[in-house]
Amino acid sequence: MPVPTSHHAVHRIGIEAPAGRVYALIRDAAEWPRRFTPTVHVERAALDARGERLRIWATANGEVKHWTSRRTLDPEGLNIRFRQEVCSPPVAAMSGTWALRERPGASCELTLSHTFAVVDDRPEDVRWTTTATDRNSRTELANIKALAERPASGAQPLFSFEDSELVRAPAEAVYAFLAEARKWPARLPHVSRLDLAEPSDGVQVMTMATRAKDGSEHTTESVRVCFPEERRIVYKQVRTPPLMVLHTGEWSVRDTGNGLLVTSRHTVGINEAAVPAVLGADATVADARARVRAAVGGNSAATLALAKGFAEAPHAA
Repeated sequence: MPVPTSHHAVHRIGIEAPAGRVYALIRDAAEWPRRFTPTVHVERAALDARGERLRIWATANGEVKHWTSRRTLDPEGLNIRFRQEVCSPPVAAMSGTWALRERPGASCELTLSHTFAVVDDRPEDVRWTTTATDRNSRTELANIKALAERPASGAQPLFSFEDSELVRAPAEAVYAFLAEARKWPARLPHVSRLDLAEPSDGVQVMTMATRAKDGSEHTTESVRVCFPEERRIVYKQVRTPPLMVLHTGEWSVRDTGNGLLVTSRHTVGINEAAVPAVLGADATVADARARVRAAVGGNSAATLALAKGFAEAPHAA
């Protein structure tokens, strides 16, 4: 069989921050969903002191893709090499390097290079992959620059919280309630509409209209990754309400030996610029956090209570 043609892409950006700080942002892949706009979820497994394997779910040209990469870490040389072990079509092979070069004045240059091939060398797939690589690379470099250059006092106001419910029922019934989002409008009073697509096994893309206590509605779009064997669902909102710039979360079902602990976890970034318009001229970030905690936590708590009722009902046994 003919060897697919290799294609190359190189993207660079200057960053007014020390190279070590930038390297640490790239190194900590578990945080990418909260740092890189395209990244939905990362599962990390350490292989040795210099190697790791990443399972990555991310958006590319508006589609959700999943691949597995092996990374080789070189903190002394300030570079990280990667190679996809399992690709997502139309990509047939993908490798590259994150490389940092120190510059005077505690600044640096970051270069992200890619070498890739596509299945059967189809021109339309070359164009698709080139566009996706260019778009995501530019977005990721801009995200890194903004994070690295942000002063410590200007850190993005992220905060995390969780709600739990103890359920005495089969884990399969609880997980099914959480995974069967298509049925939520009939099961959850605060969900007025939900459109669900499942582009690949275990991946759900959902657009959901949520009704607030005051009768108002807001629409969000999320990508969910389901792990039925682990009774776990992770997600990232790719379209958030005005008061948020970030919302990632996880539903988990854990056997405690005395029932199931069903937990909803959230990490939220507040959109500071929107606080006055949404909450009033005198409102603060603390007020926004309290509003988000009450609204998001309230919906989670209601979902958990309804999941408990559903799973513990005789019909679910």
